[in-house]
Amino acid sequence: MHLDVRELRAFYYESALGRSVQHTVRDQVNSLWPNTKRQTVVGYGFATPLLRPFLEDARRVTALMPARQGVMHWPPGAPNCSVLCEETRWPVETGSVDKLLVLHGLDTSEHSAAVLEECYRVLEPAGRAIFIVPNRASLWSRREGTPFSFARPYTAGQLESRLKWHGFLPEHHVTALYQPPWSSRFWLRMAVPLERVGQSIPSWRGGGVLILEVSKQIPRPRRPGLGQIISRPLGLLKGIKAPDPA
Repeated sequence: MHLDVRELRAFYYESALGRSVQHTVRDQVNSLWPNTKRQTVVGYGFATPLLRPFLEDARRVTALMPARQGVMHWPPGAPNCSVLCEETRWPVETGSVDKLLVLHGLDTSEHSAAVLEECYRVLEPAGRAIFIVPNRASLWSRREGTPFSFARPYTAGQLESRLKWHGFLPEHHVTALYQPPWSSRFWLRMAVPLERVGQSIPSWRGGGVLILEVSKQIPRPRRPGLGQIISRPLGLLKGIKAPDPA
């Protein structure tokens, strides 16, 4: 179930805690994708807080927003780059996206399998995607008042397994948001030091979000299930002689 776009906009652009989250997570995305020159970058869900740095160099930047969430004009003061779409049918050409960023798009969807199918379809063979979801082990997924407590949280293993099933290969895994989800001035001032400490301790899994970069597996692995059952029939009628033609 998606949050309303007005609530997401208010959190990320109007609250001090949301702006702190925006800065922290965007730094991690920028470190993974330092160069998007002449590339097509697409965000799905509510990815606009992380997309602005790509506007300078990328060939095209588009923010897809699901219909159940709603859409807003973005970026402010410039020609609109946001599009309202159905989460299972994106107005994007197959294999045309170099970089795909998903924030509040997978974990809030009621049709997450179909969303991942669209992610695989639009990504070009050498493209990369980043999925950002709430960390099940963190305080952020349990404390109400932020978009990360509203969505479906994941563990790192659950997220990787889900993406592998749909043909994605994990490349880089990062956790972020080691600050607690509190808006007091003290904890907001501690956001940067806590993030540095959290990133320097590999065994610490307290980050509020999981950030997983993946590539597109070509050819796509065959899934077990109906497709293989049909291609390999059980042979229950094997040995029964076919009737002679009349």
